[in-house]
Amino acid sequence: MANTALKTFSIENDIVELSPQDDIYKFDPEADRKINRESPWSKDPHYFKSCKISAVALIKMVMHARSGVPYEIMGMLQGKVVGTSLVILDSFALPVQGTETRVNAGAEATEYMVAYYQGSQSAGRPENLVGWYHSHPGYGCWLSGIDVSTQMNNQKHTDPFVAVVVDPNRTMTAGKVDIGAFRTYPENYTPANVASSEYQSIPLSKIEDFGVHANQYYPLEVEIFKSSLETQLLDLLWNKYWVNTLSQSPLVSNRAYAVSQLADLNQKLSKVQSSVAGTKASLPQKESSKEEKKKENELAKSVKDSSKIAAEAQHGLIAQIIKDVIFSIRPGIGQADTSQIGESMNIG
Repeated sequence: MANTALKTFSIENDIVELSPQDDIYKFDPEADRKINRESPWSKDPHYFKSCKISAVALIKMVMHARSGVPYEIMGMLQGKVVGTSLVILDSFALPVQGTETRVNAGAEATEYMVAYYQGSQSAGRPENLVGWYHSHPGYGCWLSGIDVSTQMNNQKHTDPFVAVVVDPNRTMTAGKVDIGAFRTYPENYTPANVASSEYQSIPLSKIEDFGVHANQYYPLEVEIFKSSLETQLLDLLWNKYWVNTLSQSPLVSNRAYAVSQLADLNQKLSKVQSSVAGTKASLPQKESSKEEKKKENELAKSVKDSSKIAAEAQHGLIAQIIKDVIFSIRPGIGQADTSQIGESMNIG
């Protein structure tokens, strides 16, 4: 059962298995010093194209983020530069107290970070600090104004550096890690072509902050990898927690998040309705095509949000029905009738 759960996780997150002898795991101090001296990223704001993350580092980030819900958490990333990729080989949590909307590292966290880094160097982990991660519980992977300012400061003084964002709520609901990696542009830099990013549902209270700073950073392609040695570590981890995974239901564990999604959707629909009603009252003549498209776009986004909420609820219900059919013991029935599964899941 644990092995099946691990395979499912690997497939859902497109984890690529590499040989432990692969160059990605080797740290060459001279090559590291050379690329830092040349610093090609200082000449090209788009130098880095991808962020490759070890599966073990990913799991540590997700578990840390989940433990902090509903508050934000923060941690650091260790790794190196390989070509145009930032490779993350390990991560560690910082002892910081966040709120539901922000997290800041104080003096205590800085001291801990320095002590941990020095300790890891002594223990044979020579990779540098190449990034930081934090969580956005329930509102997607992007950089807020504070995040942009923090990342700009990091890139100015400790480049190369990457900002990784994890959404633990959406991860638990979807079954796939919701993660994003970002780099900010230099100050006063205007990107030539702003690529349209994939649509993601942003709460109404965060939309303004999301839109204002959207052109100050760009996303990196995220790739997850593991070695056969890391697979053994993950096997041990899954053997420990698979019972919890089987016994829990996303409908229960993510109930507060589901309620917040519905409340947010209600606010968005009310806003669209008020906008349409107000326009009709003040402008009896035909609306401009631009205004019509804006309203249609807002309504289309609300429809996407509602479809996502319904799909997630349906998936959680299907999982509960399957577990009920397989594991429930009913008087007078020696074995669950698996033919009922198809009928039970026919809910949409």
